[in-house]
This record gives sequence, C-alpha cells and structure tokens, in this order.
Amino acid sequence: MAVAMDDLLQSVELLLRILKKPPPQPYVNPDLDPVLLVPGIAGSILNAEDDNGKTERVWVRLLAADYTFRTKLWSRFDPSTGETVSLDSKTRIVVPEDRYGLYAIDVLDPDMIIGRECVYYFHDMIVEMIKWGFQEGKTLFGFGYDFRQSNRFQETMDRFTAKLESVYNASGGKKINIISHSMGGLLVKCFMCLHSDVFEKYVKNWIAIAAPFRGAPGYITSTFLNGMSFVEGWEQNFFISKWSMHQLLIECPSIYELMACPNFDWEAVPRLEIWRDKLDSDGNSTIMLESYGPEESISIFKEALTSNMVNYDGVVIPLPFNTEILKWASETQSVLSCAKVPPQVKFYNIYGTNNDTPHTVCYGTEETPVKDFKELPFFKAKYICIDGDGTVPTESAMADGLDAEARVGVPGEHRGILCDRHVFRILKHWLKVGEPDPFYNPLNDYVILPTAFDMEKHREGGLDATSLKEEWEIISKGQDDQGINIDENKQLVSSLCVSQVEKDQCSEAGACAAIVVHPQSEGNQHFEFRAVGVSTAC
Repeated sequence: MAVAMDDLLQSVELLLRILKKPPPQPYVNPDLDPVLLVPGIAGSILNAEDDNGKTERVWVRLLAADYTFRTKLWSRFDPSTGETVSLDSKTRIVVPEDRYGLYAIDVLDPDMIIGRECVYYFHDMIVEMIKWGFQEGKTLFGFGYDFRQSNRFQETMDRFTAKLESVYNASGGKKINIISHSMGGLLVKCFMCLHSDVFEKYVKNWIAIAAPFRGAPGYITSTFLNGMSFVEGWEQNFFISKWSMHQLLIECPSIYELMACPNFDWEAVPRLEIWRDKLDSDGNSTIMLESYGPEESISIFKEALTSNMVNYDGVVIPLPFNTEILKWASETQSVLSCAKVPPQVKFYNIYGTNNDTPHTVCYGTEETPVKDFKELPFFKAKYICIDGDGTVPTESAMADGLDAEARVGVPGEHRGILCDRHVFRILKHWLKVGEPDPFYNPLNDYVILPTAFDMEKHREGGLDATSLKEEWEIISKGQDDQGINIDENKQLVSSLCVSQVEKDQCSEAGACAAIVVHPQSEGNQHFEFRAVGVSTAC
C-alpha cells in the first residue's frame, strides 16, 4: 500500500510540474553578467538513482520521508577517498539539473501540499533577479550539490569546474558573479584555493552571504550531541526526525568542517559546559559546572557517542564520533586558511546581525546534573548566545580572512536573509544592475544625502540678515518606494513666511523660505531649500 501511495504521489507531483505554467518572462537585459547561486548545507534537492536509471526524491519529500531518508541517505565515510558513501550500495545520490540547476535550490518543499517559506531557499532571490532582467539559462544559474560530502570533495570540485565553464559559455563568454549562502561560502573558498587559475578565468565577483568562515560553534556542538531539525514547529512532522538527521550528520565531513576554528581569536571562546554529578573518593556526590574549549570538547563528543549505533537492514552499525573525518576536516581548515582572492576577482561579504546565536552550549542543571557523558544525547541543550543570524555568529561570518571590497552587516535570520529587501538592494548595487547610483550606501537603504549647503550672515544699520540655501537627495528604499507622491513631470514649489515681535516691542524678526521639489530621476528625489531671515534690535 505504501509503495502504491508513493508512486501515486510521485505521479501527481510530476503532473503538477507539467501543468505548471511558467511565469511570463519579463524584460530581459542581455547586458547583464551571469550569476551562479550556491546554497549551504541541506540546501539542495537530492535524488536517489538505482542501477536501472530510476530516480526518486530523497531530500526533501513528504510520504515515507523519514524511512526513505534512512534507507537511501544514511552513509559511512571512506577515509581512503574522502567520500561519504550511502549504506544502500544499489543507489547513488544525484542532484537534479532542471532549470539550469535552479530547481534544486529554489523551493525545497515537494511540489505539492505545503509551499511554506520554511522550505524556501533561493526562491525569493530568483524571483527578484528575474525582475531585474536576469534570464534562466542565459544569465541566471544554480549549483546544487551533495551536502553530505566535504567542501573540498574532488567530485564536487570537478562538477563546480564544469558548471563555471558551462555558465561562461552559455552567457557568451562573460565572467560570472557567484552568490553563495552559508556553507556554500566554504565550498567556494575551497575551490578558490585549490583551483585559483580556474576561478580567476571564469569569476568576476564573489558575494558570500552568512558564511560560517570560522565555524558555527553552538549550532555544531548541539548537532553532534542531539542532531538538528531542518525546520521548526509543526512542519517537522512532514520532514526528517531529529534522530535520523543526527545519524546522517555523524558521518558527514561537511559538519565537522563547520566546527569552531580552534586557532581563531574569538572575543569569547565558545565552550561546552556540563553540570556534572561526580563522586569523590569517599563516595560523596559533588555537583559542579565543567567547561571545555573547542579542542577539549572533542574528548566529550567521543565519550558521549561511544555507544551510538543504528540498525540498518537488520545489521547493527556503530556510529561513534568519527576521528577519521576529524582529521579530514582539519586538513580542510588548513586549505581554507591559505585561500586568497585572485587579483582579477572582487570579493564581497554580507553577514547577519541582531539575532541571538548559539555560541556556548550547556547541558544539565544544578538540580538535574549529568552523571554519565553517554546521557548527553538525551539532554536538551541550553545556549549562551552572541550576536549573529541565529546560526552563524557575526564575528565568524565577518572573519573571511580575505581581501574584501566590502563587508556589510544586515539584521536578518540565517535563511531569511536571502529574501531581505535590503540584501536585494545591496546585490543590485554590487552587480551593477541598471544605472549606477553614486549616492547609494549599502549600510543604509534609506539615504538622505546633502549635496549642497551655503549660509551667509550680514549686519548693516541695525539689521541682521541671514540667507540659507541647501540641497539634498532622498534615495528611496527600492523600486516600489517612489518617495513623495507628486506628478513626476512637474516641479513643485512651496513657500512659507513667519514673523515674530518680542513682548517688549523692542525687537522683531521675520523669515521667508521656499522649497522646490524637482521631478524624480531614476528613483531619487532632489530638493532645494532657500530661506532668508531678517531681525532688528533696539
């Protein structure tokens, strides 16, 4: 019955995709340089392909989601090749290439039922960029990948090379703007270090968004001990259980590569804290708070996961903390530390702020302490937070170690930042879409910029005269914000006069002012303010 329902669901999904009418193609700007979007961890749709070429979606899906995830995606790391290999030897994991790679990173929700923002990925950005004149397959592309693998996995590096070459050719030999999100920034940085000649040949600009350049300490610590939920709230019921995800990630080099960099000069060192109930030599119970730094925490991970195992197809498979993957991840961090931006490429960094972000993780309390480290996976983590995007600390995302053209902090949540209007404005400015805006400041989307200021004071025959002239521009928030609502083709002039006589009748003052509002030009509003004031005194 389950198989029949599964086939029915896949048939309906396929039918919906066929029946979906593509949105009308808006204005296409043939002069734009191509853009390649690179997602982060778990940000690519994955399919399982069997020996006969039949494929089925394994990430993300609805019906039998957890079962299919466990049977098709659960893996073991092969230290001889650096590859994480599925336990199911009859299938291989592939990324769909529909819509020039954009389908796999657009909306991760299966094509029916939910359609909520919790599983949107690059969807809003793709929609926005198409409005700007980008065209799928000509100037807009996506690169999905198997996020279980290391960020320097050779097969991924080879696919990325081929992708850059195909984008370059499809766009008529134009250099590429890469926009990466989250762990995608580490993948791009690894590629830039290992294949700098290819990177320089094909890439014009690289814009990293919310990249964990120095790790995501709190997020990864709790992932090792408790797993992670891809979505929160009731929607979890439609996806993968936290425990199933935990067993997958224990064997994923990409997760180990997101651990806190031990040599980074953190403002506050991320720590693992545990309330312990320990017995002294006399058998007396002592409750104390133990604290471990990034390197010391590894011994805790090892002990906590000593007995971790899964039952796969009737076979019990041990899944402890994997020291072979840890060695591989250490080498990856060494690669990342050597990366440099090639001379002909410009690098930009956007990072999230204003969100409580896990940094130090605490287990147990003084009332309910931990007696055995093997109990840790059953304790709920509590966090000491710092500023960031809710997943990546600001100081980690800022510390790219590269020669950056600009670094801009944007208040936003880790995935939500991809649909932030402020980020869209910044991207539009950096990608040079439309006419250049010389007054735009990416730090503030709403800019009031004085362009001229002139004041003169003059005294003669008991009269004090002051004249003031000022001009300024208001640069609106975006295309939908048209500033002051006036006829765009007419100039608006308004004047105001005031006078004042003091109570002693001994002095008086008067002033007249005129405001001129010029017609809008390219979304900007130009104002002129002129005023003259005169005062007399006894």
